[in-house]
Amino acid sequence: LRSPRNPEQKIIKRVIALEGDIIKTIGYKKKYVKVPHGHIWVEGDHHGHSFDSNAFGPVSLGLLHARATHILWPPHRWQKLQPALPPERKPLRREQE
Repeated sequence: LRSPRNPEQKIIKRVIALEGDIIKTIGYKKKYVKVPHGHIWVEGDHHGHSFDSNAFGPVSLGLLHARATHILWPPHRWQKLQPALPPERKPLRREQE
């Protein structure tokens, strides 16, 4: 996605929550956030050392640029990515559509 703070920069993050989900944040100004309509919550794999929604909040879907499908480098990690969240980062509640 395009960085919310620098539109010239693209960043790769994991989508943790979708619009309507309630997420427990890690160091964000609010402990719990309900992701607003038209937004997602993204996080990096290195909590506390990642420039992600915990730093800048929910991200507009308009900044979403592409979807990662494979790891290509380094060669020993070459694999297709499976959609999965670490259990401790699953949304606390998902609104019914």
